[in-house]
Amino acid sequence: MQEEERILNQKEQNIMENNIEPYGNNNTQSAFEKEEAYLRAEKKVKAIVGFYWHLASYVIINIFLIILISSNGVKLFSFGTFSTAFFWGIGLAFHFIGVFGPNFFFGKNWEERKINELMDKDKKHWE
Repeated sequence: MQEEERILNQKEQNIMENNIEPYGNNNTQSAFEKEEAYLRAEKKVKAIVGFYWHLASYVIINIFLIILISSNGVKLFSFGTFSTAFFWGIGLAFHFIGVFGPNFFFGKNWEERKINELMDKDKKHWE
C-alpha cells in the first residue's frame, strides 16, 4: 500500500515538474483540435492565395502575349493568337478545381436548396 502511494506521488511529481498533462484532460484535446483546425485553415488560405496569383499572372501575361502576337501581323482571331491562353486556361481550370473542389458550383446542399426553392415557387403558384 505504501509502495503504491509512493509511486502515485512520484508520478504526480513528474507530471508537475515536466508540465505534462494526462490524456483525459479535455482542455488538451480541444487545444489540439483548435490548432489542427487552424493549420487546415491556414493551408486552405495559402492555396486560395496561390490560385489568385496564378489567375493574375494568367491574365497579365496572356494580355501581353495577345497584344504582342497580333501586333506582328498575325490575325487577331486566329488559333495561334489565343493558343497559349487556351491551354494555360485548361491548367488554370484544374488548379481552380484543386483549390475550391469539384462541388464549388453545385455544393453539398445545392440539391436541397434547389428543391426548397422550387417547392416555394410552386407553393406561391397555388396560393
